[in-house]
Amino acid sequence: MYVCLCQGVTDGQIREAIYEGCCSYRDVRENLGVGTQCGKCACLAKQVVRETLGEVQSSQASLAYPAGFAVA
Repeated sequence: MYVCLCQGVTDGQIREAIYEGCCSYRDVRENLGVGTQCGKCACLAKQVVRETLGEVQSSQASLAYPAGFAVA
């Protein structure tokens, strides 16, 4: 689904950005441009970032040295 209509960014693109190394909403915003025009998408984009980071953290919980992520 489209999260940011101004930039044409989908929830899948946000998730992919996190899987590729973005560690916060700020990183996603800088890489995809989400939330930089009208700002109406910011709440939904942050929610997708939080959920995805939570999933990544859960999947890494079983690792000896889990990576740390922060939601901005």
